[in-house]
Amino acid sequence: MGIHKLIANGSFGPDEIRAMSEAYEGALVVLQLNNDRDEPITELIAKSIINISAAGERDPAQMAERAINALGIRRPSAA
Repeated sequence: MGIHKLIANGSFGPDEIRAMSEAYEGALVVLQLNNDRDEPITELIAKSIINISAAGERDPAQMAERAINALGIRRPSAA
């Protein structure tokens, strides 16, 4: 599930939407999920990023990192 479905009805400005989208995409790349957006974990990542943004964070890299850490997701090991 893309983050845009979750933020469509929210009251976010274009800069917030851009930052959340960038954070979401970045988190998926780090977790090697960027090719499988139907995984249930992707929705949890999106929701976590939205919550982090709502708390005031605006840096996409920090949002992605905090979302991954908040969910306790293990990063894939480098091959």
